[in-house]
Amino acid sequence: MPNSAYNNDMITAKEIMSEFKISYQIVNHYTNFGLLPVVKKEANIRYYDKNIIKFRIKQIRELMQQGYSLSLIRKKLDQAGMGDGQASEVAQTQQPRAT
Repeated sequence: MPNSAYNNDMITAKEIMSEFKISYQIVNHYTNFGLLPVVKKEANIRYYDKNIIKFRIKQIRELMQQGYSLSLIRKKLDQAGMGDGQASEVAQTQQPRAT
């Protein structure tokens, strides 16, 4: 990263794309939807907490495979306190309703 103040705990949107094999549009969508919290924005670069992103993307993928909508996933992550780095097993708290 360009600034030495940002250590290995920080990740940019571009690095999220590369590490998690998702498109820039998906990173933007998840960020704008409130699924991926931005820690700091400097110029046009958004910095995320790498540990939170790693956990959240794993949970998003698991919950999407179980049939959850992004709205419900966001609620579940927010209820579990995932914005502040706490790690809990969100996927076990509730099963999706059959439609």
